[in-house]
Amino acid sequence: MRGFKLNINGNLNNRGTEHTIRSPYNGKAVGKVMFAGPKEAELALDLSCRAFDGISNMPAYERASVLREISKGISHCSDQLAEIIKDEAGKPIELARAEVDRAVSTFFLAADEALSMEGTVLDLDSVPASSNKIGIIKRFPIGPVLAITPFNFPLNLVSHKVAPALAAGNSIVLKPSSKAPMCALTLAEIVIKAGLTPGILNVVPCSSQIAEGMVQDARIKKFSFTGSAEVGWRLKALAGKKKVTLELGGNAGVIVEADSDIDMAVKKLVIGSFAYAGQVCISVQRIFVHQSIADEFIGRFVECTKNEALWGDPSEPDVICGPMIDSENVARVLRWIDEAKVNGATLLCGGEQHNNIITPAVLTEVDPRLSIAAKEAFGPVVVIERYKEFDEAITRLNDSVYGLQAAVFTNDIEKVFKAYNRIDVGGVIHNDSPSFRVDHMPYGGVKDSGEGREGLRYAILDMTEMKLLVINSP
Repeated sequence: MRGFKLNINGNLNNRGTEHTIRSPYNGKAVGKVMFAGPKEAELALDLSCRAFDGISNMPAYERASVLREISKGISHCSDQLAEIIKDEAGKPIELARAEVDRAVSTFFLAADEALSMEGTVLDLDSVPASSNKIGIIKRFPIGPVLAITPFNFPLNLVSHKVAPALAAGNSIVLKPSSKAPMCALTLAEIVIKAGLTPGILNVVPCSSQIAEGMVQDARIKKFSFTGSAEVGWRLKALAGKKKVTLELGGNAGVIVEADSDIDMAVKKLVIGSFAYAGQVCISVQRIFVHQSIADEFIGRFVECTKNEALWGDPSEPDVICGPMIDSENVARVLRWIDEAKVNGATLLCGGEQHNNIITPAVLTEVDPRLSIAAKEAFGPVVVIERYKEFDEAITRLNDSVYGLQAAVFTNDIEKVFKAYNRIDVGGVIHNDSPSFRVDHMPYGGVKDSGEGREGLRYAILDMTEMKLLVINSP
């Protein structure tokens, strides 16, 4: 049993209300965490505002040094952090270890970005009135940042808020997932040990009501949210004039052309569909396969799902599909599968419940208007359909309120660029799963999938403001 006190201003205290964190796999208590009340949230906001002057005036080399120390600290605590991710989020242990490795890279990459923030000299002599003037453009930190993060990547999605904020020279208040806050609190301890001045990062587990109050607070200059579309857009409406980044949901689509390497596509897409029980914003949800290879592809996909998408105890190293986060989401996904079956869909495999685990499910002949195809499943289920023409597949993939990432499997470079130009998403992945992401690439979506981009450099742009200085030459 792990115990976590509030970490505000670098101090651990027992203010607030104690909450028990339970494993999604077996329901056992894995930790006790103090949740902030209104007074603690107000203290965090106040301290963040006071700390902003300090970090905003900190030289870039000092910020970079702290970020590298945080990266080392995460690496030194890698086993502990992976166990926490497994316990509080139900993530299979090998995937949890991979998440810790990514967080190490995220802070290391942020250190490099701190040393290379954009700046330029602008010649202003294009008109007579400014013939003796020179412009200097730099980016300056925007002010205190508020970040809200979800349960599914309780360390690395936290890192994608904290690391760019610190690299840019901003203080930050972090509200982690109420279901999985222990990684964020462990990271706060690592940050203090790395030498960051107390008050620059404050971690505030709290209720949604208190979080909404912080979103509305005018002292916050930037709000960054990762989570569901419903919650994200509602919070944006409360945010007022502050800058907002939303990384929301998706129902990632894939096109598999007739010239594809079927074995390669199947293996990548099975992992992309069922890793971490599909609880990833860019998990594969819809696969469109050319009719000439559809029977072969579907047969191999179902076989691979049964043999390689192993489900069960997240402590087992071979398991990739563990529990869903809670029983409510289990019930929702099973209800959507049943709805599809009642309306003529065929369930090819899976869809069985074992406590909070749903066995990896493959459906076909699904009405695209039904929830399992039209909404974000966020569970271990994928829909496979046939198509005749490539343009038809693009149209069907685009028929979605979401637009986060998509993928196309083909060896025809013209079709790759047609997909890139016409699929309405934030990123198109060639010959790999749409769940592909590395931490320095721009990441985000369009439509109901959000606005703005994450990825270190791109997040920093949104956490800074451009400022011009005009100098008169002698």
